[in-house]
Amino acid sequence: MRLLLGVTGSVAAYKAAELANRFTKDGHEVDVILTRAAALFVTPLTFQTLTRRKVYTDLFGGFDATDVRHVSLAQGADLALIAPATANLIGKLAGGLADDMLTTVLTAFYPKPALIAPAMNTAMYQNPIVQGNIAKLAGFGYRFIEPREGRLACGDCGKGALAETGDIVRAVYEAV
Repeated sequence: MRLLLGVTGSVAAYKAAELANRFTKDGHEVDVILTRAAALFVTPLTFQTLTRRKVYTDLFGGFDATDVRHVSLAQGADLALIAPATANLIGKLAGGLADDMLTTVLTAFYPKPALIAPAMNTAMYQNPIVQGNIAKLAGFGYRFIEPREGRLACGDCGKGALAETGDIVRAVYEAV
């Protein structure tokens, strides 16, 4: 399987490295796309080392006129996983915005299977706007991996923590 792993700017981004490592060890090709904010939490070098593949961070970086990269990445992958997915990413997708490498690739990825694993503060997750964006994306066929309840990085307790990596891996294999 060729997997697109989108990583957004959440403290849970370190868990995406575990996911990249697991899927690579399972024999899959993993193309990682980091948002600018994600790269503040975990470096591209971490993912490049774990996957032994180029990591994408910039829509226009390393422009190659013979390869429209956001389209070729979308066409070449079997499944997309966004883990962790912030409220910002979910809102951008729901609004049809494609202003960085990750949202552009995801827009070109339709209608292939895409899984989204939210991670954010409980109040953010419960916000009716965020819930509306999740419902809108689910209506378009995006699948969500529910966040878990627990102590969040901010110290609050509630629903919003990234699902356990084992649950995410299971959801990916069930989706294929």
